[in-house]
Amino acid sequence: MAPELALSELLAPLRSDPAGSVLLFDIDGTLAPIVRHASDAQIPEPTRRQLIALARRYGIVACVSGRPAVVARQMVGIGSIAYVGNHGCELLSPGSAQVVLDQRVAAHANEVAEFARRAATPTAQRARVRLEDKGPIVAFHWRGAPDEQAALAVIEQIEVDARAAGLVPARGRKVLEVRPPVPIDKGRGVALLMRRRHPAAGLYVGDDRTDIDGFRGLRAVVGEGAICVAVGSDEAPEELLEAASVVVDGTSGVSELLRELLR
Repeated sequence: MAPELALSELLAPLRSDPAGSVLLFDIDGTLAPIVRHASDAQIPEPTRRQLIALARRYGIVACVSGRPAVVARQMVGIGSIAYVGNHGCELLSPGSAQVVLDQRVAAHANEVAEFARRAATPTAQRARVRLEDKGPIVAFHWRGAPDEQAALAVIEQIEVDARAAGLVPARGRKVLEVRPPVPIDKGRGVALLMRRRHPAAGLYVGDDRTDIDGFRGLRAVVGEGAICVAVGSDEAPEELLEAASVVVDGTSGVSELLRELLR
């Protein structure tokens, strides 16, 4: 965590004009601690209450997640904020039941689903590589696999097969996603969220490589008013830390940052 005075100064532009500011948060590893099975992840109740308070004070509050937008909303449990899902290809506006999906992504849904079916081999299952169906994207998790080297060998073969099938593999923290062959990243999702808005200042908080695109997207929207926060951990990518304005110490550091925003 940055020294208290430095963090307070960094966030001062947001607190001075909350109605004109945007706050963007990754979920897993940022608001929710990383767990062995992604389906078991939970937002701590104190963090959820902080988000509710922030939504009442700041102009735009959103979660930008690799999870489907509907799943992200169910996990966070707050309907008054926006959700950018599946790394930017879905948008679920506050209070809406309708997910807006990038139609270029939707056009490849059958290809991705068929690839997932082929990739879920007995070898993958024996290596404890778990398949997650995220709709337009599929993910292969190996966190907690008893033989990580065997699991990585499976993951590397899936990467090769995905490229041969014309799809796009992308690694995160002990997860491999297979995506359609169209541009997908959190920066594009931020741009979609902000398409009719022009905040003077903004914050993005994330813990993985995909959040570097979120940093870029926020900086493109608000320029020098962008504050990009990396969540530090033993698994935090070095390039994320280098791209950030400041690094906080794990999800506890994020909670401290939320308290600072509510001062």
